[in-house]
Amino acid sequence: MAAGRTKSAAPKQAPLYHAVDHGPAVTLSPELLAPPQRDGGWGPYAEAFLRFNRPALDALDVKAEAHASSGGFSIRLAPGGKTGAVPLRSAQTGRVVGGLLVSPRFGWSGVGRVLAETGWPALPEFLPLPMVPGSGREVPPWVLAGPVLARLEAMLQRMQRGYQQREAVLGSPRGRILWNRYIAESLVRGQWHRVPCRFPDLGHDPLLRSYARWVLERVHADLVRVGRGDPVAVGLATVAQDLLQALADVQPQRPRRHELGLLGRGRVTDEALRLGIEAMAWVEEERGLGGGREMDGLAWALSLETLWESYVEAVVRREARLTGGEVRVGRLGETLVPITWQDPVRRSLSHLVPDIVVRRGRAVYVIDAKYKAHLADRDEVGWRRFTEKEKAAHRADFHQVLAYAGLYDAEEIIAVLVYPVQQWLWASMTSGSRSVICGEFVRGERRTQVRLVGLPFGSMTSNVSTIMQNYPVMGSFL
Repeated sequence: MAAGRTKSAAPKQAPLYHAVDHGPAVTLSPELLAPPQRDGGWGPYAEAFLRFNRPALDALDVKAEAHASSGGFSIRLAPGGKTGAVPLRSAQTGRVVGGLLVSPRFGWSGVGRVLAETGWPALPEFLPLPMVPGSGREVPPWVLAGPVLARLEAMLQRMQRGYQQREAVLGSPRGRILWNRYIAESLVRGQWHRVPCRFPDLGHDPLLRSYARWVLERVHADLVRVGRGDPVAVGLATVAQDLLQALADVQPQRPRRHELGLLGRGRVTDEALRLGIEAMAWVEEERGLGGGREMDGLAWALSLETLWESYVEAVVRREARLTGGEVRVGRLGETLVPITWQDPVRRSLSHLVPDIVVRRGRAVYVIDAKYKAHLADRDEVGWRRFTEKEKAAHRADFHQVLAYAGLYDAEEIIAVLVYPVQQWLWASMTSGSRSVICGEFVRGERRTQVRLVGLPFGSMTSNVSTIMQNYPVMGSFL
């Protein structure tokens, strides 16, 4: 090394804070996120930090809690019901200086299996935020690969063979301007900004398909590289391979960033094509597939409550197909019951929407999916050791499903609360006949059975005839 020259230090990796959904709050270090203070605390920058980061934290369902104690002032981040990653900005400059990753309490593999087995009903939402430092290698590959494959599959399905000539009145010229129509229809009405055009519509575009093949090959290679210990990655690699076979007639070509930008802004009006082009840009821009080769990753969020509701719905539909029953679900508006108020100005709730209602013979099952650890916690520590907050939350779930059950008239009413449990705990509970707890109460001629049902988060193979099976009442569980 030449005299006077020193070896430059490697750039310091920005901190990535880790949390678990519905888990303990994470205490932030002001030394990393704000200018140094004499007392080592946040000083006047706490409010600025919260202001800069509130949009990102809200998107990830994270609540920022400010605490003052004898030891000083601290900021803690309490995770909610979403998993994902967001950047953290400096309280002084507003620039990204760190990140927050919220992992699922039932593990990445459980979430990945649920997404795969239920057909990816709740794709991760990619947030319009800067990249998250250090998150690219902390999450499994399906976080980005799953949505990319879903978008490319939809895009390829929408692309029709051959270019088609289209005529449309646009706000800016495209293709060939139809001057005769422009003069006769637009100028005479003073609508000079309305431009009739004839242009080739995006059809079986060989260039776009060659871009898609390059992207699919990249995604497939990354999935195969990390997929040995990840069954979801293996399954997605198979999906990528199937899509590649449909593109065997074109050669892969890496898309150019500016061309994708032009496509996304100008040529594409179809939503499926626009989303597909956006997904290709993620991969071309090295946005980190998760478990991949890049350190930083996209900001994203996934509602675990929505995912759990989709999973329980899939289990119920599978059971109903085998044992009979008409399934209606709240997400499609099939179970909505409006509430009529005498004074609509001072109303509160406007309707009730049970998650799932199943009619089977003389029975009506009212099923509410709850992404909470109540059943697992009760099995491990017992009701008496629940905190008052946990007891109140469980009672609220109980009262809610009973309110839903009161909407229906049948010989048998079964109100069901379905909670997630770990696979190992579910196996233990099943062997001890504790995966379903039943109780009932009678008022007049109406008899209602209540069930607490635990389902393992991640596999439907053993869950048939669980929710709507006939069970004996085993006494009080509250």
